[in-house]
Amino acid sequence: MTTASASYARSSATRFPVAVDSALRTAGWEPGRWDIKQAEYWADALRDHTTPAGHRHTVFPAAVEAWAEFGNLTVTAPGPGRQIAPTAVRMDPLTGLHLARTFADLGRALSTQLCPLGVEADTHLAGGGSHLALDREGRVYCVDHTGDWYLGASLDEALTLLLTGLQPTRLTTG
Repeated sequence: MTTASASYARSSATRFPVAVDSALRTAGWEPGRWDIKQAEYWADALRDHTTPAGHRHTVFPAAVEAWAEFGNLTVTAPGPGRQIAPTAVRMDPLTGLHLARTFADLGRALSTQLCPLGVEADTHLAGGGSHLALDREGRVYCVDHTGDWYLGASLDEALTLLLTGLQPTRLTTG
């Protein structure tokens, strides 16, 4: 049996592993952070956007709550990855503004609806990189040039996975 190193352990005072909690706080997050005005601005901008083909975003409470707590943060990975290279995360749903059809198609395949969350901030691909999305139940997914990925049952799990370099699960057809 292996045990996590101290940097990945959870303190009884944090909801995140210690290293992730520290990275979040360095980026400006703290327990109780809540910018609902910014979250409502993003919700309106996404609802008002229609692609040339007529696709629109769905906005729901889980997304608005995630934006209110973590919006406008760019969180840098706290250290080396455990399984793969960790990635920084930028929480800005407007980075996915033009992906309404992509998120609608993936949501349909998963029997849910998806809303933009942000991007992996370390990606240097032309035209974007890995886009993060959240479903109605709070599960987090990633869409990039290599495929579609499941990052966790909650935003907390997804942030921990991305920031500590845990291997995400590739979504495949069943």
